[in-house]
Amino acid sequence: MKRNFIYKLKKYPKHGIGRSPGSSINLEDIGGGDVSSQVQALAEQLADQMVSDQTAATTISNMGKTFSVFNQAEDVVKNQTELVTAGLWSDNQGTLTTHFSSSTETLDQIRHYVDIYQKDPSATGSAVQYALAYGHALGSGSSELGSLANPASKATYGQYKQLLLEKSATRFVTAGSGSTDSIYVVNIQRNRMKEQLDAGNWELPLATINSRASNATGSVTLTTGTYTLIDDSSVNVGTNGESGIVYNIVSGSIDGGIYNTADPVYYGLFYPKHGALVLDGKMLDQQLAFDTNTSSDSEGNNHYALFHSISGSSAGGFDARNQETVTSTNYFVRIKNGMFNFSNNPSYITGSVGQLAQSTFVGAPKSYITTVGLYNDKQELLAVAKLSKPLLKSFSREALVRVKLDF
Repeated sequence: MKRNFIYKLKKYPKHGIGRSPGSSINLEDIGGGDVSSQVQALAEQLADQMVSDQTAATTISNMGKTFSVFNQAEDVVKNQTELVTAGLWSDNQGTLTTHFSSSTETLDQIRHYVDIYQKDPSATGSAVQYALAYGHALGSGSSELGSLANPASKATYGQYKQLLLEKSATRFVTAGSGSTDSIYVVNIQRNRMKEQLDAGNWELPLATINSRASNATGSVTLTTGTYTLIDDSSVNVGTNGESGIVYNIVSGSIDGGIYNTADPVYYGLFYPKHGALVLDGKMLDQQLAFDTNTSSDSEGNNHYALFHSISGSSAGGFDARNQETVTSTNYFVRIKNGMFNFSNNPSYITGSVGQLAQSTFVGAPKSYITTVGLYNDKQELLAVAKLSKPLLKSFSREALVRVKLDF
């Protein structure tokens, strides 16, 4: 029918040749009364074929894809911040229950500070957790080592004064005793702090001293009484200075809060950004009988008394956590049903012509996604994300994988 109609149409006189001006073709005369429906049918058939061809091309393109470009507006979410805390001590532990000093430290080191380890310093995995030091503004409690020497306690006090106090300040001032010449310092190992210590999440145990030698590297005996110290960030916004926010150190516990909030006992100052606890020597003498050696030109090594007080306490351990702000970028990898259904793993095909190894995959291929790679515009691999378990992918399954990069 179609061929007969087209033949008659070709024989019909063209416009201007054997036809009167203004005349038109009468489709009924040439047997084309249903031509409109035929043309419509042909147009629909052609459109269907074009859609089919486009779909096939898209499918082939998706099956062979190696990369998929991110839509920056929809697939990438940048500058997401999150506050993260973790255990401060080795292996991300939140509680330190064992405290060791090293016998290999030199005499000059001992006069200035003592490093504290979580296990015997000679044991595998042993690492410095924190250091203890004693400072005195006038050099008391330390040997002068000759008239030209700078006593260790004076050097220590001056070091922490420069680090933590305003330039105009000459003394540490605590809410416990006011201006104090005598300080004990607990200084956390820097690489454990990350950004800073987590305020409100540390607790220092101290045992009361029964007796001690004038040089605290010698005999130190303890009583059964134990105090625990915390900061007062739960009730105090702190004071802000050149060293960052500063809180008071008070008697209390993480679980129970500040002891006697109406009239707390103040023991010193807490500097979260520096990982430093500055304890008032006067208050330790008054409350825990530290009997600090403040004689001039005397080898006191008072920081060893603090070491024995911490390591000999029965309060459960030194609890502490670090804190940092993590900035993240989230990449949403959208895997549509027609994408990545084949694998380039050699085991996926067989034979010399690359036949599918699994006959069930013919017409219904499947793959298992285990890794997502992030590339730059030059197709250079920048990062690799591993899925917790292989993800089945087929024409009937779609997936959304979120890759999170922390900075």
